[in-house]
Amino acid sequence: MDLTIGSTKTLHNGVEMPRFGLGVYKMTDKEAAVEAMVKAIRTGYKAIDTATVYDNEAEVGEAVRAGGVPREELFITSKVWNTDQGYDQTLRAFEASLKRLDMDYLDLYLTHWAIPETFEETYRAIERLYDEKLIRAAGVSNHQQHHLEKILAKANTKPMVNQIELHPQLTQVSLREFCAAEDIAVTSWSPLARGRLLDDSVLSEIGEKYGKSIAQTIIRWHLQNDLIVIPKSVTPSRIAENANVFDFELSEEEMKQISALNQDWRSGTHPDEIKL
Repeated sequence: MDLTIGSTKTLHNGVEMPRFGLGVYKMTDKEAAVEAMVKAIRTGYKAIDTATVYDNEAEVGEAVRAGGVPREELFITSKVWNTDQGYDQTLRAFEASLKRLDMDYLDLYLTHWAIPETFEETYRAIERLYDEKLIRAAGVSNHQQHHLEKILAKANTKPMVNQIELHPQLTQVSLREFCAAEDIAVTSWSPLARGRLLDDSVLSEIGEKYGKSIAQTIIRWHLQNDLIVIPKSVTPSRIAENANVFDFELSEEEMKQISALNQDWRSGTHPDEIKL
């Protein structure tokens, strides 16, 4: 798979979404957050993934304006939080996000979690935002197959992206296969399993072969699985290191070895157990 830091995945509406970007969850120190995001943009990252609940949308906007890359060359994602869900509430939440970002559109807007009472109406509002060209792509996050099936039964525009927890200890194969069959791109959050894999002997041995860290090896595994990946870091050296994954390629056998680490282990909440 011939990939670069600028490689994109074509969503089902034709929009090109970067395959590699920066996740900004828990970047709550305002100054450090802006500094990290600017570093990422100047390193070549083309995407930043934020959310209302991360409380750093304003910093994302500031970094985009300071990064030296035209807004239209970047891909900015945000998400509507659980307590803001529902049709009218989602439209209001989106307006508030745009104001904090100081932007006039988003590239992708997602339902953050599938709250049983509201996720269908929330997605209907996201469809409206898409129809009104306020977002370039519509999507969801943390949706299981049964959530997606409910949305697909009613949607005029099916989701282009499903962002889910995904890493070598939570490979989510059946959900990935369903999304692939429906032409829904998958973004991996917590791609490094929150550090749980950083002393794994299998990953260490594979990484050493290429002169790469375990984190770099895992990121490459995501990319070669046709996944969009958004590793997060506020450390400038780590931001650069995470992006240095485009000069080697894992073999088919190595990909299988990494996938075999699956334990269906989650660092976060199971989507069927989420509550307001």
